[in-house]
Amino acid sequence: MADLKLLEDLMALARTGSFVRAAELRHVTHPAFGRRIRALEAWAGAPLVERQHLPVTLTAQGEALLKTATQVVEQMGLVRHRIRSSGAGGEAVLRIATGRSLARTLVADWIARLRHRAPKVLTEGTQVELFTGQAKDLVVRLEQGKVDLLCCYEHPALSVPLSPARYRYMTLATDKLVPVSQADARGRARYVLEDGGQAAPLITYTGGLAMERIVGDRLETTPYALTPFVRSDSLDAAHGAVAKGLGVAWLPWSMVAADCRRGALVALGGRSEEIAFEVRLYRPRARLTDLAEAAWEATANRKA
Repeated sequence: MADLKLLEDLMALARTGSFVRAAELRHVTHPAFGRRIRALEAWAGAPLVERQHLPVTLTAQGEALLKTATQVVEQMGLVRHRIRSSGAGGEAVLRIATGRSLARTLVADWIARLRHRAPKVLTEGTQVELFTGQAKDLVVRLEQGKVDLLCCYEHPALSVPLSPARYRYMTLATDKLVPVSQADARGRARYVLEDGGQAAPLITYTGGLAMERIVGDRLETTPYALTPFVRSDSLDAAHGAVAKGLGVAWLPWSMVAADCRRGALVALGGRSEEIAFEVRLYRPRARLTDLAEAAWEATANRKA
């Protein structure tokens, strides 16, 4: 049987259509990734990849292997996860993948509800493991069965590559991104959004962050003069930069509402500049551990 990691390599290549992007996703160099795909082709005894065109596609043999590989990787991941979901002392473990800002805010609140509100799912003897990172890596964790649940942002500018046939979701919350500026001594915005006026310094996000794609989609059509100044890999850092008066940033209303109410920050642009988004909780359709199933059911019932 082929090494499981080689099957995961094929899945990454099919998902990205690029040797370079797939290598990044698998955390190996481009040449090393190419050698691993060739090793899989040698094992299969047939070419699996059409390399002449971009994006890269799979041959008929590659597509056939991909279908089986996806099933094998998911099933092995689920079995592995069920075995490892009981710690050394026999405690049940709930494993959750999410972004750093969500882990600090919405996910932390959700875990607290599971711990303290009836029906109490996270009772004595249970544990929670949080895995944070970029969305593409977290999706892979869910696909490989390394986590029970994935909590992430959803917006038309994003694409969560999870098949509806194998995964389902519920919406945990809705929020909106709002452009904000530090308030001056008179309570007015230090920077404003002006059509053709003086450019305001822009605080935006790096390419690996989901918010970069959401905000980037809006910036492509905005009429306002904005000059990129700070690029951040976290919402918390962007929030801090705005609070220090370094520029304008689109930030979640749930993060800045209190600052705006007390006059530290000022929301700009009105409703036309707000960007609505969802926070979703994903899971495999296959049965999870008893603890994960209980957490999912309790969350769904509270939203009903």
